[in-house]
Amino acid sequence: MFAMLPELLVSCLSLIGTHLAAFSTLNLQCFCATRYSISAAVDDLEAVIKKLNLRRFHIYGQSFGGILAFEYLKRTAERKGSGDTSRNDDEGCLSVIFSSAPTSVNLVEASAERLLDVLRDQDDEEETLGDRFRMTHQCRMEAMPSPLIDAYAHAGTVWRGTAAIPGYEAQPPSENAARMPSAMVMRGEYDFVDGECVEGWKACFNHDFVRVKVMEGCGHHGLLENGRAYGEAVNAFFSEYD
Repeated sequence: MFAMLPELLVSCLSLIGTHLAAFSTLNLQCFCATRYSISAAVDDLEAVIKKLNLRRFHIYGQSFGGILAFEYLKRTAERKGSGDTSRNDDEGCLSVIFSSAPTSVNLVEASAERLLDVLRDQDDEEETLGDRFRMTHQCRMEAMPSPLIDAYAHAGTVWRGTAAIPGYEAQPPSENAARMPSAMVMRGEYDFVDGECVEGWKACFNHDFVRVKVMEGCGHHGLLENGRAYGEAVNAFFSEYD
C-alpha cells in the first residue's frame, strides 16, 4: 500500500511490547500496571511525533491503531480548546484514517462471536474454526501474506487483544475542544469489525466530516488483500487535506 503513496514520508509506530519495542517477559507484571494502557500509548505517540519534529502530518491507524489515533486527536483537541499553549502543535494532524477500528470493544467482540456462530452452523468442526474465520473475515487470502505472519510473530504477549482494553468505548471530546481533523473510516465488506462497530465514529467527532468507506471483497486486512485499491483510497483522501 505504501508504494501507492509516493509523495508521503511514512513513519510507523511500534508500540511498547511489540516488534522493535519488545521487552523481556521477566518482571513484566510490575511493569504492565503503569506502562501498558491507552493513555501511556498516547504518551508514546506524542513523544514520537515530537522527536520526529512533525509539524504537518496525516495519521493512519489500523484496528487498535485507530483507537490510539482517536484518543491522541481527542487529547490534542481538548488541550487546544482549553487554551493550553504549553505545547506548540502547529498545524498538527491534517486528517486521519481509521482502518477496521471499532468504537467499542463490546460491539466488536459480539460481532466476532456472531460470525463464529455462523461458521459453526456451516461446519461444527472446531479444529478448523480458526482457519475458516481467518479466511472469511480476517484476511481473505488462501495463504497468509508475509507481513501479517511477521506482525503476529512479533505481536505483544502481555498487552494484546480486546482483553487488554476491556469495555473500551470511544467518547466524543469535551464541549470546548478544538475542531478535530476530518476522518475516513475504512472497513472490509466481510470484516468482523462490522458496520455497527464503525458507525459510532461519526458521533465521536465534533464535526460532520467523517465518511465511511467499505472495501468490497475484503476482510479485516484490506490493505493486504487489495493493496492497490486500498492505497489509492488512502492517497485520494489524504490528498484532499494537504
